Amino acid sequence: MIKGLIMKVFVLILFVVFFSCRNENKKTEKHFNKPTKESLEQINRHLVNKDSELIKSYVDRRNWNMQTSETGLWYMINEQGVGEKIEKGDYVTYNYEIRLFDGTLCYSSDNLGVKSIIAGQGGVESGLEEGLLLLNKKSKARFIMPPHLAHGLIGDENRIPARAILIYDVEILEIKSLNTQSND
Repeated sequence: MIKGLIMKVFVLILFVVFFSCRNENKKTEKHFNKPTKESLEQINRHLVNKDSELIKSYVDRRNWNMQTSETGLWYMINEQGVGEKIEKGDYVTYNYEIRLFDGTLCYSSDNLGVKSIIAGQGGVESGLEEGLLLLNKKSKARFIMPPHLAHGLIGDENRIPARAILIYDVEILEIKSLNTQSND
């Protein structure tokens, strides 16, 4: 009888200890799994600054004369083209070569053919979209895109890894304005 009572008390104590530890773990998990907006912004700022430092060092070692935009796009126009600059809504055809920071070739028009987009419509990296708007027909340029202007945290899940800095070389082949209105 006493042995049975001791066993019941022991089981009850184990039960209480188990559930009290479990609740404490839940509180800890909730605390760690719920980052604040401020902490996420700080982490993002840190990553953007770190990427910018890496790019600056890379550019300096190669003596490239690059400029940076307000968004963090690094660009260098190697050959200034002719005619009007690309505008949002223009149909743009271009050759390209995309490399990782270590020089690994990811994609190129030599392998996959030229690309065409409507500028300002999305569907390409935001850094590429921004860079194309600096160019005109027959321009050749190099862009370095930090992850936040390229494929971000996850990459393209194919050849571009997570948080990759990309080097993008482009040559504008054709620009067709889709913004012209006919006067009938």
